[in-house]
Amino acid sequence: MKRFLPTVACALFLIAGIAQAQVVVRIGPPPRPHEVIPPPPPEHRDWAWHAGYHRWDGERYVWVPGSYVEPPHPHARWVEGHWDHRGGGYVWVEGHWR
Repeated sequence: MKRFLPTVACALFLIAGIAQAQVVVRIGPPPRPHEVIPPPPPEHRDWAWHAGYHRWDGERYVWVPGSYVEPPHPHARWVEGHWDHRGGGYVWVEGHWR
């Protein structure tokens, strides 16, 4: 069992490092198209709108349309993801709940 623990610790550090990896795209995303936000579904009036965004698929930007999402708890607020210009490229910063 003692030999197993260092292996697990190394694997966890490797996973944590991969989770922090970022893809840097040399060209910026195109302008966001005008997105018409529909009213929330009647049965989910408290859901939050997640705006659409351009994701990088490895070759080009692809538009992902917005959608309503259930908040994790009452009064949670969605902070949108965005493309951040860093050094010689652009990095996607994930949206998150506050």
